Amino acid sequence: MLIASGDALIDFVPMRNTEGREAVMPAVGGSCLNVAIGMARLGAPTGFVGGISTDLFGRMIADHATASNVMLDLATRSDRQTTLAFVRIVAGESHYAFYDAETATRSWTYRRGSIPFDTVEAVHVGSTTLVNDQGAAETKALIADARASSTISFDPNCRPNLVNDKPAYLARMAEFGASADLIKMSDVDFAYLFGEESYQQRASALLGQGTSLVVITRGNNGAIAWHAAAGQIEVQAPKVEVADTIGAGDSFQAALLFALHKQGRLVRERLKDISTEELRRTLSFAANCAGLTCTRPGADPPWSHEVTWSL
Repeated sequence: MLIASGDALIDFVPMRNTEGREAVMPAVGGSCLNVAIGMARLGAPTGFVGGISTDLFGRMIADHATASNVMLDLATRSDRQTTLAFVRIVAGESHYAFYDAETATRSWTYRRGSIPFDTVEAVHVGSTTLVNDQGAAETKALIADARASSTISFDPNCRPNLVNDKPAYLARMAEFGASADLIKMSDVDFAYLFGEESYQQRASALLGQGTSLVVITRGNNGAIAWHAAAGQIEVQAPKVEVADTIGAGDSFQAALLFALHKQGRLVRERLKDISTEELRRTLSFAANCAGLTCTRPGADPPWSHEVTWSL
């Protein structure tokens, strides 16, 4: 099984009504839930770990996840409200306003012993859950139990408008990065976390601390990866008609993990030995899945029957 642990919420996606006025459409989202949905739709056995409300929006989330073949046995249901996120697109980038106080996601607690990690190939973490102290602490406890047998995947997916203490947040992200086997971040995340530092310099530092694979996505400019054995690899983004970019990074992440899983390269020791050609195929597959997601509004990762490119 592959697991994603973190946020599940409702995005209110911008659109135009029949009169041409601004409107919003509710859509199931949350970076980590999106990753789980993306992996499951591609065909990997996938579970989600996190808090999901029993309210109207929580039922929307649960129904959507179940319809996408995500197992929710490990999720925690509560009567706390669902996190809501309102989205605006500014210069091609998605900007969010979050309503997240005392919600089901934010109040999630990790139940020690509840996950059979010896059956879990990889655990993915990241995003808004790691901003607040409780979410970060619970995720650290989960990683501590998982790391002996499962590959750890991490995407900071930074949301600066939720960060009140940037130095503390940067230190926290560095701590999560140090525990990860695979780190993926966008160029926007990189700039927020590392400023003007070069990609190469930071990637070398991360590989030096034990991370096996570092990937930076750059929107229309494709993605670059660094691996100790396979070297530096760059792939181009597909040319598509963009509806919006919501969930594109999550779709890339899901497809990246799925492709590694499909090729038998997701297990920690096997990931260390991946070849240059295998990694190139993996990155191209992920870029194409992200591109397809961009052609439709909201976070809507592709299903396996929609994928026309092979690994």
